[in-house]
Amino acid sequence: MRIGLFGGTFDPPHMAHLGASLLALKRLKLDRVWWLVTPGNPLKNTRGLAPLDKRIAAARALTNHPRIDVTGIEAVINTRYTYDTISWLLARFPRVRFVWIMGADNLRSFHRWQNWRGIAKLVPIVVVDRLGPSLYATASPAGQALGRARIPEHNASTLPDRRAPAWAFLHGLKSPLSSTALRALRGRSGPAGKAAGKSASKSASKSGTRKGGKKRGK
Repeated sequence: MRIGLFGGTFDPPHMAHLGASLLALKRLKLDRVWWLVTPGNPLKNTRGLAPLDKRIAAARALTNHPRIDVTGIEAVINTRYTYDTISWLLARFPRVRFVWIMGADNLRSFHRWQNWRGIAKLVPIVVVDRLGPSLYATASPAGQALGRARIPEHNASTLPDRRAPAWAFLHGLKSPLSSTALRALRGRSGPAGKAAGKSASKSASKSGTRKGGKKRGK
């Protein structure tokens, strides 16, 4: 079994998240993708974060895909950091070949994650391009440190079978949408904020679907 792990607060979940998942499903020939909806990101201000159960429900409503599972496992096993979560999953499912999925924006700040080098040694990583961050993500401290472990994009389907550290960069998704921006729009009061939020979601939906593939994981 080849499973992609996609972690985040997903507040709110959006089409760029779905597009990245579908792209990874197809290009890495994954059997499933698990969304790990975290109770809170240690690197971000969690003030105003929507309740976990509401974020999980919103993510499930958005994905609606037979090979994407949305879970709040970190709250169940009481882990705070990605390294601990992955370590638990590897011990619980020793026969599964896991791959960590992240956007290019996360690669840019990956060196700030707790035990990020340890994460890179636990499982292979696939980085999905984003509009803007893709231009400098590979030049980030983590991108440079892991440079020798990068494999060509045309070999991405072999990533789940490789021993970590190993990673690949996938092109083809160029959505500008971010949960941070959507939260800012959601926080605005009045018709202008609501209209802006709807406009951003509609624009990103088109971008995520066209660039990420129309249910290409099926």
